[in-house]
Amino acid sequence: MKAVAPSPNWSAAMPPAPDPDVKITEGYARMVARDTYFWAWPMMNIYNRRLAFNEASKPGLMNGVLPFAPLNMMVMLSDYVKPDQRWVACPNQDVAYGAGIAALDETPVVVQVPDFGDRFWVYQVVDLRTDGFATIGKMYGTQPGFYLLARDDWRGEVPKGITQVFRTRTGTAFVVPRVFLDDTPEDREAIQKVLSEIDIYPLAEFDGKMKTHDWRTMPNLGNPSGEGGSEEARWVFPEKFFGELPAVLKDAPPLPGEEARYAQINAVLAAAQNNPSLRAAMTDEAQKAEKELISPLLQFRNWGIQLANNWSTTSNNAAFGTDYFARTAVAKSNILVNAPAETKYLYQDLDDSGARLNGSNVYTITFPKDQTPPVYGFWSLTLYDAHHFFVPNDINRYSLGTKNKTLKYNDDGSLTIYVQAARPSNDKVANWLPAPQTDFSLYLRAYWPQTSIIDGSWTPPPVGKE
Repeated sequence: MKAVAPSPNWSAAMPPAPDPDVKITEGYARMVARDTYFWAWPMMNIYNRRLAFNEASKPGLMNGVLPFAPLNMMVMLSDYVKPDQRWVACPNQDVAYGAGIAALDETPVVVQVPDFGDRFWVYQVVDLRTDGFATIGKMYGTQPGFYLLARDDWRGEVPKGITQVFRTRTGTAFVVPRVFLDDTPEDREAIQKVLSEIDIYPLAEFDGKMKTHDWRTMPNLGNPSGEGGSEEARWVFPEKFFGELPAVLKDAPPLPGEEARYAQINAVLAAAQNNPSLRAAMTDEAQKAEKELISPLLQFRNWGIQLANNWSTTSNNAAFGTDYFARTAVAKSNILVNAPAETKYLYQDLDDSGARLNGSNVYTITFPKDQTPPVYGFWSLTLYDAHHFFVPNDINRYSLGTKNKTLKYNDDGSLTIYVQAARPSNDKVANWLPAPQTDFSLYLRAYWPQTSIIDGSWTPPPVGKE
């Protein structure tokens, strides 16, 4: 069949974008502002972290605790993250973390991968949208060597010695290596050599040789981000949001199908540019959206795929695409999660009766024989306070799992974990996960998950109240 030619008036009937000269109502500006605030919240969160990293004078530790480096560089921790950090919610003490932010709008970045031997490891590499775009890890069979991160429009020459190039549409990328660490003095020493060869740096510095660092010697850079308090450090500010948004939109061009969204947002931003009352209305709507839409997403029970025994999960971490709700929910509650093939995350706010977990009660979780989380890597069960951070306790224990070599199994081969505020009897201390006297959450990680946990045929046992 012969294609029908467009009408001569097609272009006039279908303009490419809203007309910025048309006066718009406050109600319409509020509608667009509210939707935009929710949609762009994760990107603003990552972009403002980039701006913070850009203030680093040299690689080091923020407040002596967290990796902090200038753009296109990184820092590794040499041990578990300390329990008092408040920069990223839901940290874990199963791995040695690293962190670096690549400004791919400035330069491609080389990623060094050492020989990890039998040790589990994975590098999380996400774009401004928190979608992963590089597959670098043990589950992918990644070989030691050098890999390149570049923006889609980079057309430079790939030098000899680069194994693979990973490309992304956004100018900003977050790189977070995770390397499994047993909770023993011997493994803390043994891991140092492989950690010393993990690095990222601008392509211009690539010479085909592994650069090494003793990450144990990193200086304390103070607290440049203002991080502190009981909640996660703030990265998205309603009162600044629409002034900062153009830079975010420039960094992350529209996905296919998002062109109309971008045109609508830019038209409203243009209309508000010289209209103080319109700008004030949009800021007011952003503040309402933060309170009414974003804040409730901190609590796991308010979202996610619902599973048996009141557990919940997600199936598209780091691959959100246009699933804007899931992306923002994850960004608010536990940003920077791995892709499903790398890690399966399961969340719990409730006991088996549906009541909120609270340290005034005593709980047990029993995995039947041979029914601990099915993984090729490792698993852990972590306890967080209501803000999703570690709870100080007398034995400095924040999770239990593969890393713990003293777990005691029951006579029938099952494994019971005791979750309570008071110290249990001596025979249960090895399996004790200390809780606060207040509300708390449980968080199960399965690194390099097997099919049964990915497809939902395996789910965690209930959290029973004694």
